[in-house]
Amino acid sequence: MALRLATRRSPLAMLQARYVQARLLTVDVVSELVLVQTSGDAMADVALSSLGGQGVFVLEVQRALLRGEADIAVHSAKDLPSTTADGLALTCVPERRDPVDVLVGRSLAGLGPGATVATGSPRRRALLLERRPDLHVVELRGNMATRLAAPGRDGVDAVVAAAAALERLNEGSLVAERLDPAWFVPQVGQGSLALETRADDAVAATALAPLNDLDAFTALAGERAFLRELGAGCSVPAGALATWEAGTLSITGLMIAVDGSRSVRYRITGHEPDALGRELARFLRDDLDGASLPGWRR
Repeated sequence: MALRLATRRSPLAMLQARYVQARLLTVDVVSELVLVQTSGDAMADVALSSLGGQGVFVLEVQRALLRGEADIAVHSAKDLPSTTADGLALTCVPERRDPVDVLVGRSLAGLGPGATVATGSPRRRALLLERRPDLHVVELRGNMATRLAAPGRDGVDAVVAAAAALERLNEGSLVAERLDPAWFVPQVGQGSLALETRADDAVAATALAPLNDLDAFTALAGERAFLRELGAGCSVPAGALATWEAGTLSITGLMIAVDGSRSVRYRITGHEPDALGRELARFLRDDLDGASLPGWRR
C-alpha cells in the first residue's frame, strides 16, 4: 500500500514532494501525492503579514495529516511554525540545499539610487534597507514563476529569492548575486524540507528514517528553538543559520528593526540544539537589547 504525501499545490511544493517520492523509491517505499490548497496560496494577493505569518502554508496540510487523509506532510521548513502541532512529529529532514538568499535581476551594486526591489518578507526588506536605505522595497507575492518574472516589469529592478528554490527549479542561471549569509542571515529553515508524520504512526516514521540527514535535522532543531524563544514568525524580521559538524553546532542569529535602522547579530557554538538556540535568542533579545528595536516588543 502506497504512503500518501500531503503537499501544497504550488509548483515548487509539488516538485519538493516528488523529490521525496523519488527518495522513498530508493528504499523501496511507494508513495502518492495528496494535493492540498492552503490559505496562503488561495490568497496570493494578500501580504503575508496580513495573513498572520507562519502557518498559512502548512495548516491545511497538517489538518489533512491529522484527519488521516495522508501519512506524511511535506513542507518547506521555513513555512513551519516553530512549535510542532499537537499530534504531529517532525520526523525527517533530508539533506539541506543552499540556505542563502539571492538577488534576481540585478546585483546590489548594480542597483541604482532609488531602485525598486520586490520581496514579501519583512526580514529581507529590513536587511536590504540596512545596507541600502535608498532602495524602494515593494511587496511581492505569488508562486516562484511569478516572482522570478518580476524584474523588468512594473518598475521592479530585482527580487530576492531563496537559492534553494532556484536550485530545485533549475533556474540557478537567474542569480545575479548570492547575498552573504553573515550579513543577510537567512530565514529559519531556509533550504530544508521538513517531513511531518502523526506522532503515533510508526510505519511512516520507519519509512522516512533512511531519508533523514542528522546534520540538517540538528541544525534545524537549533534554528527552530531560536525562533520559538523569540516568539517570532515570518511577520517580524529575524533569522538564524545553524551548521552541525563533528559534534559541534554553530548558530548565527539576527534581530533587525523593521526599517533596517538597527540590528543585532551574534554567533554561538555548543552541542545541544534546543538549549543553544534558546540561549542565542535570549542573548540577542535581552543582553544586546534586540527587544528595543523598532517593530519588536518585549
